Amino acid sequence: MSKIALDVHVHLIPADHLAGAAGVHWDPQSRDFRVEGSAIALKALFDPALLVAWMDQQRIERAWFSVPPPVYRQQLNVAAAREWSARINAGLISIADRYPDRLVPLYHLPAEHPALAAELARGLRAQRYALCAGGETALVFSDPAFDPMWAELDASRAFVFLHPGRCCDGRLNRFYLENLLGNPHETAVAVAHLVFGGILARHTRIRFCLAHGGGTVPMVAGRWQHGFNMALPELRDMPPDGVLPLLRRFYADCLTHGEDALHCSAGVFGADHLLFGSDWPFLMGTADPHEALALLPDGVAENLRGAFPK
Repeated sequence: MSKIALDVHVHLIPADHLAGAAGVHWDPQSRDFRVEGSAIALKALFDPALLVAWMDQQRIERAWFSVPPPVYRQQLNVAAAREWSARINAGLISIADRYPDRLVPLYHLPAEHPALAAELARGLRAQRYALCAGGETALVFSDPAFDPMWAELDASRAFVFLHPGRCCDGRLNRFYLENLLGNPHETAVAVAHLVFGGILARHTRIRFCLAHGGGTVPMVAGRWQHGFNMALPELRDMPPDGVLPLLRRFYADCLTHGEDALHCSAGVFGADHLLFGSDWPFLMGTADPHEALALLPDGVAENLRGAFPK
C-alpha cells in the first residue's frame, strides 16, 4: 500500500489550553468538553495520539491540523476573540511539539475580526493558517475591512485553509442540511467574494485551499465565467481573462465523496491543485483513505498521495 505524503484536512481541539476560558468546561477524566453549554461529543478530537495512530495505520506521513467549527466562537468580541485565539494557537503549538515529524498546525485566525486577524498573523510570523469561510452574515471577504489581513497573508506567502462554519440560512436546520448543503454553499460564497472582489488579483502570493473539494464552486464556475463574458456591469472591475483563470489559483482537498465530483474539481482547479484531505475524525470524512483512493484512476490517486502545495 502506497503512502500518503500529506493530509491537509484533519481536526483537533487543544482542550487543556482552552480550559479556564469563559464559557468553557473541560473535564480531562471524562473528556467532557462544553462550549457555551454545548457538548462536543466526538472524543477523538481531544486526543492527538489517536490521530497519529490512525495516520500510522493508514500510512499517512504528515498532517496539517486545525480546530473544527464548534470552537470558532465567532460571536466573541475583539478582546475575547484575542484571548480565545491565543489559547487555540498555543494549544496547537503544544500538540505539534509533541509530534514534530507528523503534525503541523494551521494557526487559527478570527476572520470575523479582520484587523485582529492581521495583527495575530504578524505576531505568529507563520506560513500556514486556517480561516472560517462563512458562518456569519457579516463575514464578507470582499469588504475593504479585510484588506490588512489579506496584505499580511500575502506578504508571508501564506497557505490559507478555508473551512466553512455554520450556515447562515435557517432553512437548512433540518435533515443535517446545514452540513450536507450549507457547508459547500458557504465555501462558494467566500470564494465568490475573493474572486469578484479582486482579492485574488491583488494578492497573488496567498495559496488558498478549499475544504470539501471546493464546495459548490466547481459546479458554478462556468456560470460565473458566463456572467463575466456577458459583460455584466457588476463585474466590470474583473481582470480581462475573467473567472476561470483565477480559480486555477485555488487548491482544494479531495473530499468530494464521489469520483464525478472530484473530476469536476480537478477540471476547475487543476489536477495538480488537488490535495488529500480526510476530515478526520468526523463522520463526514474518509475513514479509509486508501479505499477511497482505490476508486480513482491510478494517475489521479498517485498525484493525491504525493501532493504538497507548491
